[in-house]
Amino acid sequence: MTYCVAMKLDAGLVFLSDTRTNAGVDHVSTFRKMLVFERAGERVLVLLSAGNLALTQAVRQQLVEARDTETLWNAKSMTDVARVVGQAIRDVHTRDAKALEAFGVDFNCSFLLGGQIAGAPSRLYQLYSAGNFIEASSVNPYFQIGESKYGKPIIDRLVTPATSLDDGAKCALISMDSTLRSNVSVGLPLDLLVYEENSLRVTRFASLDDENVYYKMIHESWGARLRQVFDELPEPQWAASEVSRPAALPPRAAPPEGAPGADDASSVQSLAQTFSLKMPS
Repeated sequence: MTYCVAMKLDAGLVFLSDTRTNAGVDHVSTFRKMLVFERAGERVLVLLSAGNLALTQAVRQQLVEARDTETLWNAKSMTDVARVVGQAIRDVHTRDAKALEAFGVDFNCSFLLGGQIAGAPSRLYQLYSAGNFIEASSVNPYFQIGESKYGKPIIDRLVTPATSLDDGAKCALISMDSTLRSNVSVGLPLDLLVYEENSLRVTRFASLDDENVYYKMIHESWGARLRQVFDELPEPQWAASEVSRPAALPPRAAPPEGAPGADDASSVQSLAQTFSLKMPS
């Protein structure tokens, strides 16, 4: 599996991807999920991939070797670029999907595409297995693919279009660290690319492993500060209450007398009638 995240901020774009891929515990490998197309001064395109590795590599190869009328290098707008990638996905599906189905393999791939072409603002898209896509907006300025659930809460709390590029990169790294902590199918090293609006060239790229000083600081400090904040939160305080039953607890039928759990149900009901939580004084 993998985890990739990309952000569309007022100041530019942030891309982060891991490099782990596996087909079972005996087949863990490292492959880059980030592909960069750069023609300095004219266009910068970044593609992140997740899903079946053979399929994502087939799509990437199709894009690199394209000899069609419209390619990533001559598409006139970012939306046209997204259509080119979508067509490459459909071409691979047409060629391989039936054969894969015969072996019980789903056509599973997804991509994040972002970048800028001279004369237009930067844009960010998420593409699906069918080749269709959606675009990031001020309401939803980021996309994730792969193991997204672990790293989503921190981004939802902190990232807005006005977030600076450095803060966006920092937040993306915390999001990745949370994912690494909870899912062994995502792993180091990480590829981080930060694109400054209208620069039309790659100026900030880093590959981070567990020896990288900044990433080690993020990993250690974030865990320690979370623990600190947790310890500083007050413990729940219990007080006698006249409320017969908290609204969050639906009525529950008691087991027949003498049945297993009858005494436990009575105890729970009694506690619900007697206590409520309050803030400490």
